[in-house]
Amino acid sequence: MPYEVRFPGPSIEKKFSKILLKIPQSKIREEIMDVVEKLADNPRPFGEKPFKKLKPPIRFYQFTAQYRVRIGDYRVLYDIDDNKRIVWILALRKRSERTYK
Repeated sequence: MPYEVRFPGPSIEKKFSKILLKIPQSKIREEIMDVVEKLADNPRPFGEKPFKKLKPPIRFYQFTAQYRVRIGDYRVLYDIDDNKRIVWILALRKRSERTYK
């Protein structure tokens, strides 16, 4: 049974969309959306290089990102609720020194 991919609130979804639209390469934007959709089928793609469990987890508002997936220079930070079968998308960040802070 697949997971549901969601944002914890409209403000986080709006920030995600804003960052996504600022990416100049449409190929990267499409790839990010494909990866986010694939998280519904496999939220922990172990063995694939772009996936990583974050140690320590990163706090966003009242949420904690425990995982990240890499798409080019961008990172999608997310958490998984196995009981409710939901993947919570918490942030889209361009890779820099501030990505994980």
